[in-house]
Amino acid sequence: MDLIKRINKKAVVALTVCAALSAFVEWKKLPASIIIGGVLGLANIRGLSWSVEGLIGTHKATGKMIFFSIFRLVILCVIISMLVYLKLVNIFGILIGFTVIFILLITEGLKYAEKIQTGGKS
Repeated sequence: MDLIKRINKKAVVALTVCAALSAFVEWKKLPASIIIGGVLGLANIRGLSWSVEGLIGTHKATGKMIFFSIFRLVILCVIISMLVYLKLVNIFGILIGFTVIFILLITEGLKYAEKIQTGGKS
């Protein structure tokens, strides 16, 4: 969970900066879309983290975890589809928000893995 907390802290800064910079672009709703995409990405990572922790704790996949994983993805698709259908967001903003969170996840994950591999000597 320490990794998720670090990603959340850095995501607030990164998404705010991206949204502020996108305010200068002519596309409507882009800053809000970036924030919404980032929040959905963070929620997805949190759900994924719970699934992985449950899998590690039980040493086998349970039906409950599989259902929750599929349910999480379906809900995410429904939310994004509804936002786009109602024209409340810009799809490129959602993608930018997801990409920012994905990049943070990769970079923080690599730093964490390197820290573990070196025995915490950083």
